[in-house]
Amino acid sequence: MRFIFKVLFWVMAIVGILATISHFSGSEPPPLGDRVGVLKVSGFIADAEESVKALDYFRENSDVKAVIVRVISPGGVIAPSQEIRDAVKRTAEAKPVIASFGAVAASGGYYLSAPATRIIADPGSITGSIGVIMQFPEYEVLLDKIGMRTRTLKSGPFKDTGSPMRQMTDAEKAVMQSVVDDLFAQFVDVVAEGRKMDRAKVLALADGRIYSGRQALGLGLVDELGGFDAAVRAAGTLAGLGENPRLERWKRKRDGVLPLLLGSEDADAVGNVAAPLTASPARYLLSGW
Repeated sequence: MRFIFKVLFWVMAIVGILATISHFSGSEPPPLGDRVGVLKVSGFIADAEESVKALDYFRENSDVKAVIVRVISPGGVIAPSQEIRDAVKRTAEAKPVIASFGAVAASGGYYLSAPATRIIADPGSITGSIGVIMQFPEYEVLLDKIGMRTRTLKSGPFKDTGSPMRQMTDAEKAVMQSVVDDLFAQFVDVVAEGRKMDRAKVLALADGRIYSGRQALGLGLVDELGGFDAAVRAAGTLAGLGENPRLERWKRKRDGVLPLLLGSEDADAVGNVAAPLTASPARYLLSGW
């Protein structure tokens, strides 16, 4: 029994040391010399802090001559998508930024990529979905069937807009539609600015539909077809480092033991699945990008 306790003690000590090292790691040990930074934005976009931190680091590091933003995301919450987009724009003003689309880079995933110096997508990448959606469940019919009622006290007529306990009034619909319209206008403006496209042309494409990478190329939403290797070659060439530059991949800071035990890819999966489930109801309802 004493032997088992000793083994458990040393196992926990090693895990603690590894967790501490993981906590303080933000990027892999960078290669020496000029290089290209790589940031991966994957899954549901619920928080921008880590991506903004990575982009600021790459922008301010004089040895990083270009940046690749690898996007594999169907979109997410609006404000975090905007924050990452702003960081991409700041970085692109200082050095080349290549947006590389994986399986899907739609809605918020496309929004944050719009200011990139160049966008490269696989022919089969799913992109587009330029638009905004709000959804509000209603349980009124179900509550009627089980004989349940709610009583609401509120400070103003719109404070419980979107409550699932009752139907939305026409006035409430008008208020929420005005918010959707404004957010949509912001999306269109960002795409028009980033892609240097006429706003009317963007509006014609922005009906919420998705496009394949090949369709997006023909419509001017992306610049080139190819995978991550093509993005590396483009970044290296634009940075004057040749087609096979050194890469510095940003690694998200891990807290706790679970991500360590699962490994980086599985830890990403856990975070991506949990993000929309742990978001507040208001944020989730606004997850239309």
